[in-house]
Amino acid sequence: MDKESFQENTRYTITWRAPDGKLRPANIYVYKTFAQAMIARMTDKSGLLHKIGYEDIVRIVKTNPVDKESQYTIPSAILDEKLWKDRTVMERYSSAPHVGK
Repeated sequence: MDKESFQENTRYTITWRAPDGKLRPANIYVYKTFAQAMIARMTDKSGLLHKIGYEDIVRIVKTNPVDKESQYTIPSAILDEKLWKDRTVMERYSSAPHVGK
């Protein structure tokens, strides 16, 4: 996969190669795309933010664009590529405005 396969503020169901090397299903919400990786929230697991390399994505099973009012918000500084240079995981809470959180 590559950057053009993914759009920001979109939910995906994917098959990916987890850090342990096994193929696993995952539901993700993509916040930001970079040249070699993307920042995404695992929506079906712990809710942590992950930096996922495009080469780790084996297959996109389902794509679901998120309308403007349902998009999760995070400060742009958290999504800065420099901040993620040496990180792969981060805990950060976020919510959509119309959810009331």
